[in-house]
Amino acid sequence: MKWFREDRQRPHHRLDAWRYGRDFALVIYQVTRHFPKEERYTLTAQLRRAAVSIPSNIAEGAARRTSKDFLRFLYNARGSLEEVDTQLEIASELDLLSARDIELLQKTFDPLSRTLTGLIRAIQRKTDAH
Repeated sequence: MKWFREDRQRPHHRLDAWRYGRDFALVIYQVTRHFPKEERYTLTAQLRRAAVSIPSNIAEGAARRTSKDFLRFLYNARGSLEEVDTQLEIASELDLLSARDIELLQKTFDPLSRTLTGLIRAIQRKTDAH
């Protein structure tokens, strides 16, 4: 059974950045399943934690009262995305990622990165206008 909450007024559900972030986190879990056991508490845990932080920060920010608060959480999400990018580069150098993993990661990373950057710019403009 999947988690479902009746309240469809959750603001983050309307954001493409949140949906892309959620999908990216799921891909991270998928590709790290086959990482070596000795990486379970190191690189695997770090990747998963940082990936889950992306949509979590977007959701938390969307629930805040001000654009300034929202922007702060979007920058946190952006920081987590860059953290994941660095960790994936290390995983790649260690030959922990297959060609299929890399293709799947890029397919989900790129739209997330572009959309998150666009959302940050839009909220920044809104904040600057006030």
